[in-house]
Formats: sequence, structure tokens, C-alpha cells
Amino acid sequence: MPPPKPGVIPLAPLKLGDILGGALSTMGRYWKQLFGIGAAVYGGAVVLMAATALIAYSAVSDQLHTVISLSAEEDPRSSEVVPIVVALGVVWLVAVIAFAVATAMMYATVPAILQEAVLGRPTTFSFIWRRAWARVPAVFGTVVLTFLVAMVPTVLMVVGFFALIIGSITLEYGGNLAVWTALGFLGALATAPLAIWLWVKFCLAPSAVVFEGQSPVAALRRSAQLVRGDWWRILGITLLALGMAYVASYVIQIPFSFLGMFSGMIGGTTLDEDPNPAAIAFAMSGYLVIMALGQLISQFIAATFPQLVTGLLYVDRRMRTENLGPALAEAAAAAPPPPPYGP
Repeated sequence: MPPPKPGVIPLAPLKLGDILGGALSTMGRYWKQLFGIGAAVYGGAVVLMAATALIAYSAVSDQLHTVISLSAEEDPRSSEVVPIVVALGVVWLVAVIAFAVATAMMYATVPAILQEAVLGRPTTFSFIWRRAWARVPAVFGTVVLTFLVAMVPTVLMVVGFFALIIGSITLEYGGNLAVWTALGFLGALATAPLAIWLWVKFCLAPSAVVFEGQSPVAALRRSAQLVRGDWWRILGITLLALGMAYVASYVIQIPFSFLGMFSGMIGGTTLDEDPNPAAIAFAMSGYLVIMALGQLISQFIAATFPQLVTGLLYVDRRMRTENLGPALAEAAAAAPPPPPYGP
């Protein structure tokens, strides 16, 4: 007798096809909530960044116009360059924070939708928004902690490579290249596997935050507990999901690349025979905007499909280790029927 399937997956230990099919089915059934929230948070981040850029431009417009109007032989004064650099730094900082919060919101939205998708229950945009937004601080903390933990071996690996470069530079001054080379490659070999191991070990933490209401630290411990004994399988499926998202993102960026090149050629026709670097950057602004838009859409895909797969891996691990299937089947039986789906 096949296991019950009230929603996007059968309520039994999942195969690869079940996980990938469940992720795609969730995107199809709950696309309004998923893409609606994605458009809202990433669109809001873009609007905030654009507003910050306009304010920054109004504050340094005189200095910017002065720098752009300089010839190639003229050097801008520090009183003109410093305000521009500060304004760009503020815009960059606001953009980083805005997109980090938007990504954390998507990391919380995906498990919130999966809670309904697994049971086949209908839901609304506002319901998912409230549930996900309430968990954004904890999800953000979980993502930051995972990044910091995984960054430790990554930094060591970078230090090892820098040691190799320094050894090459100082060779003529008596440096021992063999020692530096050994340090660089041994550091890389020793720390890269550790970084990957930690990344997989904690990859289920955002799902634990939303499904179980865990704090960031408790979610990391919970993820490590669920991953134990199935590390290689989770690694393989996660890499496959990332690869599929990468291919989709690449295909999406192709038309934006062509549009950006066309915009860049138009901007290039407005340049003088001997333009300065600032004028070149200003003329290429259309290209940069189009490419940023393509990157934004790609980021949405990258923040959605792999997280759907990871969320289903979380459910799969709980069904395998904690016999969650019967409890989910009971909850699904008590829920209203799912909305009609299809043409």
C-alpha cells in the first residue's frame, strides 16, 4: 500500500525524485505566495537602495558633475572625491543590509510554505508573510552564525594561499618557497573539507527555526542532529539543487547580458575622444542597471529552489529518524482539502 500523499510529497522516507518533484510542485502550487513575497522583499530592497542612491546623488551631485567634467589630464581634488566615496559606501551598506534581510525573509518563507505544502493545505499571502516575518530575526541569526562558523576554515585557507604568494615574492630575498608552498597547500587541504562539512552539518538550521520555532543556536544543534548519519546524501542532493538553480540563473541572465551590451554600446557613443574614468562609468550606468536586474532575478531563484530542496530534506530526515509521517498524515486528515490545481 503506497504511503499517503496529501500534499506535494508522500508521507514516507523520500527518494531523490520525490524531493525534486516536491520542490517543483511547491513552486507550481504556491507560486502566488512564493513569488509574491519574493517580489515584495527584493523589490522593496531595490526601492530602498534606489531611494538611498537618489539621496546620495543629491548630496554629492555638484562634486560628481565636477569630477565627470574633468579631462583625462586633470586629477580631481580630495575634497571632491571623498564625499563621492562616502556616498557610495553608504549606498553599498544599505544595499547589503536590505538584500541580507530580503534573503533571510525568503529563507523563512520557504519553510513556512512547505509546512502547508506537505499537508496539502491552502494558504494566503498574508498568512505566510506574518509567519515568515516573525521568524526573520532568528533565521538571520542562524544564517550569520553558519557563515561565521564556516568562515573560520575559509579564512585559514585564504591565509595559506597568501602565504604561498608571499613566499613567491620573497624568494629572491632568501625566502624558503618550499616551506611557504607546503603551508599554503596543506592549509587549503586541511580547511576546505572542514568548511564543507560544517556547511552541510548546519544546512537544515533555517528549516528548524521555522518548523520548530528554534533559536539560532538551538537550530544549529538541531540541524547537526538531523544530518548525522546521512551527511553524504544531503551533500549530494544539495549540490544537485544548487547546480540546477545555477543553470536556471545562467539561462535567465543571458537576455539581460544582451540587453546590457546593447545599452553599453549606446552609452559608449556619448563619450568624448578622451574620456576620464568617471565619464566612462557614468556612460555604462545603463549596462550596470540591467545586469543588476538580471542578478536580482537570479538571486531570487538561488534563494528559492535550493531552500525548497533543503526544507524537504529536513522533513525527510524527521520522517526517517523520528517517524514523523503518521503525525503528518493525521494532521493532513484534519485539514481542509487543498485548492484545485491545474488548468
